[in-house]
Amino acid sequence: MATDDLRLRDASAVLAKAADENFPVAPFFLPRAWREDLMAVYGFARLVDDIGDSDLDRSAAHARYLGAGPDAAGDPLALLDAFEADLRRIFTAGQEPGHPLLRTLAATVRRRDLTPEPFLGLIAANRQDQLVTRYETYDDLVAYCELSANPVGRLVLAITGTATPERVRLSDAVCTALQIVEHLQDVPEDLARDRIYLPAEDMKRFHVQERDLAAPTAGASVRALVAFEAERARRLLNEGTPLVGSVHGRLKLLLAGFVAGGRAAVSAIAAAGFDVLPRPPKPTRTRTLREVGAVLRGEG
Repeated sequence: MATDDLRLRDASAVLAKAADENFPVAPFFLPRAWREDLMAVYGFARLVDDIGDSDLDRSAAHARYLGAGPDAAGDPLALLDAFEADLRRIFTAGQEPGHPLLRTLAATVRRRDLTPEPFLGLIAANRQDQLVTRYETYDDLVAYCELSANPVGRLVLAITGTATPERVRLSDAVCTALQIVEHLQDVPEDLARDRIYLPAEDMKRFHVQERDLAAPTAGASVRALVAFEAERARRLLNEGTPLVGSVHGRLKLLLAGFVAGGRAAVSAIAAAGFDVLPRPPKPTRTRTLREVGAVLRGEG
């Protein structure tokens, strides 16, 4: 298969994961230019996550795109270093990145005058995943979310030209909430990678041991812990919801979708009795649409 075909296939595989998110990544009702730029940012974020999770079936090909040696394919930290070096080419005059997704991103960066900081934050979060597998406190987890989630919301505001300090603050609350919800949905998957995003201090409070998270179904203590963290996420979503009312038009509908996706996911976790161990609780499309309506009507 030709190299260009391989690149297209790799990029398509990453972007196809957009359908699995709790929120709409780039829905049809947005202007085409926004959709293209949002998908470029999503493709970057998704690929960085996949590198950090060692999920790339074609890691050797990606190492070649990035100009990394063959040993980097089996070393997420080395691959992240190479990816960061390729990213920095976008922001260096006279240079072009080698990876196809970064070439797509380069056009978005220049069109929207984006800065490197949000992208570097996402890479830093995935480096942290290689080095930190447990979080002692909720504040520690929130600090991680500042790297792993909040940059995405900030990029959405930058792409749509609507960033203000207050909107950034509200967006950070929504994005942190979405990240916490995703962690709750993925407890068994994360544990299989030897990662736990439930704060250790909360596990102690609810008398939950790590072995309890490996059970086929959750006991009462695990369910209570998950309910506690889900409530934290719900409060954060409510804190960030005024972001929706601060904008107008299609962007308002997009941001309502972000908040509604989080609310619907929390509801799905509750509907499962806070037992997230057998499978990730996922909201139905009907429930999500109902939540979109509630957000737009300003209902809590």
